Amino acid sequence: MVARAKQVQERSALIPLLSVLLVVSMVAGVLAFVAWSRHSSHVEKYLLYAADQRVLAHRIAKYAVEAASGKEASFPRLRESRDRFTELLQILKNGSAAEGLPPSPEAVQPALQEVENNWLELRSHVDAILNNQDAILSVKEIINSIKDTLPDLLELSTEVTNALVEEKADPSQIYYATRQLFLAQRINSSLNEVLSGGSATALAVDQLTQDVDELKTVVDALLNGSSALGVKAVKDDDLKEQLLEITAILGDLDDSLNTILGMISDVLPALEAVGESGLQEMAQEAVAQGEVLPDMDVPSALALASDKVADAVKKLILAYQSAAGELKVGPVVVGPLLVTGLGVLTTVLLVLLGIALVGRARRQERAITDQYQRNQDAIRRLLDEMGDLADGDLSVEATVTEDITGAIADSINYAIEAMREVVESINETAEDVSKSSQETQATIMHLAEAAEHQRDEITGASATIDKMTNALVEMEGTATKSAEVAQKSVQLAAKGGEAVRRTIHGMDNIREQIQETSKRIKRLGESSQEIGNIVELIEDIADQTNILALNAAMQAAMAGEAGRGFAVVADEVQRLAERSANATKQIEALVQTIQADTKEAVSSMESSTTEVVSGAGLAEDAGAALQEIETVSQEIAEIITRLASSAQAESAEARQLNDTMGVIQEITQQTTEGTANTAEAIGELAQKINQLRQSVAGFVLPEKS
Repeated sequence: MVARAKQVQERSALIPLLSVLLVVSMVAGVLAFVAWSRHSSHVEKYLLYAADQRVLAHRIAKYAVEAASGKEASFPRLRESRDRFTELLQILKNGSAAEGLPPSPEAVQPALQEVENNWLELRSHVDAILNNQDAILSVKEIINSIKDTLPDLLELSTEVTNALVEEKADPSQIYYATRQLFLAQRINSSLNEVLSGGSATALAVDQLTQDVDELKTVVDALLNGSSALGVKAVKDDDLKEQLLEITAILGDLDDSLNTILGMISDVLPALEAVGESGLQEMAQEAVAQGEVLPDMDVPSALALASDKVADAVKKLILAYQSAAGELKVGPVVVGPLLVTGLGVLTTVLLVLLGIALVGRARRQERAITDQYQRNQDAIRRLLDEMGDLADGDLSVEATVTEDITGAIADSINYAIEAMREVVESINETAEDVSKSSQETQATIMHLAEAAEHQRDEITGASATIDKMTNALVEMEGTATKSAEVAQKSVQLAAKGGEAVRRTIHGMDNIREQIQETSKRIKRLGESSQEIGNIVELIEDIADQTNILALNAAMQAAMAGEAGRGFAVVADEVQRLAERSANATKQIEALVQTIQADTKEAVSSMESSTTEVVSGAGLAEDAGAALQEIETVSQEIAEIITRLASSAQAESAEARQLNDTMGVIQEITQQTTEGTANTAEAIGELAQKINQLRQSVAGFVLPEKS
């Protein structure tokens, strides 16, 4: 038995040792795995950045060639690619804190240094192109403008040549016409070489200058003749006009060429530097291989530098791939083999620890089983004692022992004691509440009857007030209508007074007009008297004229034939005198009639004036009576208005009182309903109390001593 206990103790002591070894193995494995994973992740990023650099090297060469040839869109792309390559190179050299990437391992530093050296050479070419962006673009723009004019120059030169050939002109003229066509074509070719870089740029510029000068000389010789060239001037006017157009184009071409010459001093060093750098590399390779040195332009030089960078990056990628398989942490080489070995060791230790833990668990299980059996016995004993408690017997008491159920039994006894107190308190409270609820219910019922009676009385009072309100409203309406009628009477009296005043004023005007008319009629009578006097005068003149006519007739008769014509005139005058006498008599009769009518009119006017004066007096009396009526009507209207205002105020108060009675009636109704609800609630409370008493009636309490 002692040996078995010792063996158990030794096995128990083995578990902590296995646990420590397992933890150490797991920590070492995790650290090795993490270190290896981080190393692999870093190498993957290194390889990714190196691959990007290789792509960027070829892209930089492409954009640099396009930029050197004057393509504006390639400059920002070239600058962006240059900056990105430099950024990646710095990350590979020094690492990146933002990405958690350390500097490249020592094993790849030589290859990385070679990439940097070749990149510095390529970057010098790129910087030279970018620093001269404005000059290159300006030269390119001028070259394009020159190329736009070259088709016209070639067309005119071709037309001049064809015309001279068709005319079978002098051979020297045909030769130099053909020469100008050749020079124009060579100018076009030289323009394409201006931005080539290296020696080709300088040669192209020199050739352009020579060709333009020679072309100007040839055109001038064809136009004006030249003894030095042995060429006669063309005689055809159309040809001269075409040659003048060529001269104008050459003038613009010469100006553009001078502008290029002014700018090429800025562009040429950069392009020559690119070409010469590539040429030196090619020269070294040619000397090493015994080959002939070729010409070197910008595209070739950039392609060479780009290929060198790409080759160096390729070597760098191989170096990273070689360094990916090993990681040294001090003297320890961390790799897949170490991670696998630590994993196997961890697994073995885990199995051993599991075996030890299973043995200890089995031993603990046996001890727990024994303790569980003892607890089961104690629980059965406690349940047997608590059987009567389930039936509501609060007089029972659990036995307190040293087993696990001892504390439970003590707690149950405490709970039983508390339940006894609660049941007793519930019984006493239910009894008190039942008595109080019965008394309250009786009071509430009496209050409900009183509220019902009050509601009936308020309903009757409200009906009476409603009738009174209706009567006041009717009286208010009648008073308002009376006030309106009185106000209309005042207005009618005022209108009548105004009409009387206007009538009096009209009569005064009529009287004045009658008097004025009477005066005018009198003046008319006087005028008719004057007309009568004038008529008498005319009548006298007619009589005298008649007498004179008779005398004239007598004299004419005495004259015989000589006085016959005068006799006719005398007869005519006599007839006119008679007609005048008759008209005068008629006028006299009319004047007498007018005088008689005038007298009657004057008499009538005087009578009308008297009547008007009398009517005006009566109208003034009527106006005074209407004024008194207006005053009395105004007083009556004011009295009725005050009466209407009082009736309106009384009606408003009656309405307010009616509304108040309605509110009181509604409150009384609510009070009645609330009282009924309260009585019903108290009844329900009494029922609940009875139910509560019945619910605790099943508990058995110990007898009190």
